[in-house]
Amino acid sequence: MKDKSLDIIGKKNLYFALSLIVVIPGLVALLLYGLNLSIDFTGGSRLTINFKNKVEKQEIDKIKQIFNQENIRVYTIEQSKNQVLVRTSPIDQSQNNKFISELSKNFKDAKETEFETIGPTIGKETTANAVKGVLLASLLVIIYITWSFRKVPKPASSLRFGVSAIIALIHDVLVVVGIFAILGHFFKVEVDSLFVTALLTVIGFSVHDTIVVFDRIRENLRRSQGSFSQIVNDSILQTLDRSLNTSLTVILVLFALLLFGGESIRWFVVALLIGIASGTYSSIFNASPILVVWHEIAAKKAAKRA
Repeated sequence: MKDKSLDIIGKKNLYFALSLIVVIPGLVALLLYGLNLSIDFTGGSRLTINFKNKVEKQEIDKIKQIFNQENIRVYTIEQSKNQVLVRTSPIDQSQNNKFISELSKNFKDAKETEFETIGPTIGKETTANAVKGVLLASLLVIIYITWSFRKVPKPASSLRFGVSAIIALIHDVLVVVGIFAILGHFFKVEVDSLFVTALLTVIGFSVHDTIVVFDRIRENLRRSQGSFSQIVNDSILQTLDRSLNTSLTVILVLFALLLFGGESIRWFVVALLIGIASGTYSSIFNASPILVVWHEIAAKKAAKRA
């Protein structure tokens, strides 16, 4: 007897609902709060100041008064309450030296550990290039999959394979971006150029995982009998172990990086962890079920015309 617990396609609506439960809060946060963009995108100056003791609110207010700028943001880092980030409009080294001098007079234990400035023009170029990179990668993926699956047995369509993969890919990007919108609002996590690198990596991983399943579907369509949904379900089960094992090895490496990689790449690794976990889920529980739903809708329309 067929094991109903492994009927992934039969439970596709449940898996779609689980995806929506994750995606919708992130989308709401993205619309309400947006991403907490770093100076890589916005332009400006960023200073990191360390204190010996925990920084209180009145000390943050004092730092704002010392700097005396309208566009200034001062906040503590969630993981280290004795470290403060200061973001301002672009300033030069002499202005920074003046600020540090005034800061030292008021806080004897204050020490600047980082100072960087990026012009607004460079920030706009980085933003534009990031958007172009993600869009170009998505376009190339859909073209590649459509071409590679052009000989898939009819009535299946290579275009459906390509578009289904892109929908799963968009799902993964929205999961990562949405979660970082939440983290940015509540925990002041900034999105920098490494975040774009993480997104492009997630796109590549998501497509790779999806193609593994799709390729098995194509093979089974040529040699197996049965309904399209049954062939897709069997194909998912045949590649399930490979998909999970591949993802698990990557996730274990990323956990090691998260523990020992240092502060500078922490959120880059977190973005990869979220994206790869989402990519594994979407390739199994979203991409292939979407393919089945689209195939069934097309079949019904064809039957009506007949």
